[in-house]
Amino acid sequence: MIYTMLQACKETGMTYQGLKFYCNEGLVPNVKRDKINRRIFDEHDIAWIKSLRKLRKCGMSIADMKEYMNLCLEGEKTIPQRQVILARTRERLQRQIDELKESIRYIDNKQGFYDGVLSGAAEYVSNLLPCSCDFDTK
Repeated sequence: MIYTMLQACKETGMTYQGLKFYCNEGLVPNVKRDKINRRIFDEHDIAWIKSLRKLRKCGMSIADMKEYMNLCLEGEKTIPQRQVILARTRERLQRQIDELKESIRYIDNKQGFYDGVLSGAAEYVSNLLPCSCDFDTK
């Protein structure tokens, strides 16, 4: 099947501007043109564009996506280099997940503290408000 730009956008979930940007950046290397010079895409292009979207959602930079694509174009012999790029991306994603989990733990702890204060089980303490502590200023 052959897709126009608009059909390719619908099929891949990309905006027209986004797909045009990817094409202009050379990220869709095998784009063909119809007789009036409009971009057209085949099933392979659509599958590749969907892959690009997933890589971008993983936070991969345009430069890394280009490097990955160029390695793909070189064929099977570059699989080890592609695995390195994907492993690096995965490690970064795992760090982000760990940071998010730590943030959630912080929020959960704060909520637990506030629940305790509201129920009377815990005394309210603030890092922002002065306490009624007596400090020896001598």
